[in-house]
Amino acid sequence: MAVDRQAAGIAVLRICLGVFFLFEGIGKLRWFTDSSILAGQLSGWQQAAPIGSLTHVYLTRVAIPGVALFSRLVPLGEIVSGLALLAGFWTPFFASVALFMALNFHVGSGALFKYSFLTNGYGLPVVGGTLALALAGARARKTVKAKVTK
Repeated sequence: MAVDRQAAGIAVLRICLGVFFLFEGIGKLRWFTDSSILAGQLSGWQQAAPIGSLTHVYLTRVAIPGVALFSRLVPLGEIVSGLALLAGFWTPFFASVALFMALNFHVGSGALFKYSFLTNGYGLPVVGGTLALALAGARARKTVKAKVTK
C-alpha cells in the first residue's frame, strides 16, 4: 500500500494549525465582553510604531476605530477557522481566513517588518503554514477538476 506523503504532511499541518487557532481563539473569549483588552494592546502597539509607518497608519485608520467589531470577530474567526481546519472542512477557505487574521496581527504589531518575524513561533510558521494550506487546497481542487474532465 502506497502512502501519499504529501497528503499526510498537509493533514498534519492542517491539524496542528487547527489546534493552534482554536486555542488562540479560546484564549481571547474575554474580548467578546471586554473590548478594552484588545484596545489596550492596539494602543500599546500604536505608541511603539513610528509615526507614518504602515503599522501606525493601519492601527490609526483601521484597527483602533474598529476595535469593538474586531474584539468579537477575531476570537470567533480563530475558533471557527481552527475547528474547520481540524475537521478538514473547506480547508483552503478557512486557511485563507486564518492567514488574513495572522497577517493583520503581524502588521498591527509591527512584527512582520522585523527580522525576529523569521524566528518567532507565531511568525513564519503560522503565516507560511496557512499559506501552504490555502495553496495546497487550491492545487488539489485543480487536480480533481482535471481528473473529472478527462
